[in-house]
Amino acid sequence: MARRPKPEEIVAKLRQVDVLVSQGGSVADAVRSIGVTEVTYYRWRKEFGGLKVDQVKRLKDLETENQRLRKAVAELTLDKLILAEAARGNY
Repeated sequence: MARRPKPEEIVAKLRQVDVLVSQGGSVADAVRSIGVTEVTYYRWRKEFGGLKVDQVKRLKDLETENQRLRKAVAELTLDKLILAEAARGNY
């Protein structure tokens, strides 16, 4: 199974396709040259198109932090519900 490319690598590959297409190549040939399917290319372009490498790094950092905070809120909410049940004498 192939490893998943890092966001910075994806941005570089998207730029590579842009260069090849601007030189007169077809999108299909350019996508094939970076070693992915057209479906993957368009999914990457939707997610990362127009971003610079530093913006992609920041986006991924924020997504990771958001995931961590969501987990913390879920755990605290569960703790609160357990304490509320115990306070009512339903333990």
